[in-house]
Amino acid sequence: MKNLKLFVATVFMACGMISAQAQVMKAADLEKYAKERYGDKWLDAAKNLASGLTLDKNESLTYQQVIEAPGKTKSQLYVALNYWATATFKDNQSITLNDKEAGCIIISSTLKNIAEHMGTVNKYSVSITPVIRLDIKEGKVRVTYTVQNYDILADISGGWLTLGADDNNKALGDSKRKADDKTNAMLYDEQWEIAKHYPFVEKDNKKRTCAKALVMTHAYSNAIIDKVEEALKNGIVGNDDDDW
Repeated sequence: MKNLKLFVATVFMACGMISAQAQVMKAADLEKYAKERYGDKWLDAAKNLASGLTLDKNESLTYQQVIEAPGKTKSQLYVALNYWATATFKDNQSITLNDKEAGCIIISSTLKNIAEHMGTVNKYSVSITPVIRLDIKEGKVRVTYTVQNYDILADISGGWLTLGADDNNKALGDSKRKADDKTNAMLYDEQWEIAKHYPFVEKDNKKRTCAKALVMTHAYSNAIIDKVEEALKNGIVGNDDDDW
């Protein structure tokens, strides 16, 4: 009976840990993570980061890292990463390719509200949808993380001039709107190409918004790679090995 209780407790703990993985990192936690590493002066942090960043041939921000996993077969690595991907990205649409034979998993999942800015008239909320590609070979995995655009939800009733407006007339442009909801005329979507904004373009009237967006995008790439490496080395719950 004691062993049964211990088993049940272990299962609940494992489920809780997997549930916590349902999102790699919430925007609030990512901001804390970014500040710890790059400081809270977003303009300076973005400029410093840009000096070491190169956009790819498609003018996308791309990070790539090979993670060594000595002694592990391609099949073992695929199983570990498939487990991580399905436990982490709960939306079935997030995993756009899952090919065991080719050794490739591709994930595209949105992280909302990584930066916000209130202007004179408009309020902007920034989200990103990185494409995460995992290429698997014997004893190693290559992680490629790519973002080309910032996804913007603009609220034309959310600027400083409308702070005193009647709440009934405000659009609440804080990305609480459901995806593809076009019913509120005050809200509209647009995309800002990373290559055409600060710090890659110095004169940018959206500089402050894009500075934070870049730092957060960079920090998220680090978080993704760290999580993949952790999954390969220790599994999702810390006991995903063959000794059972």
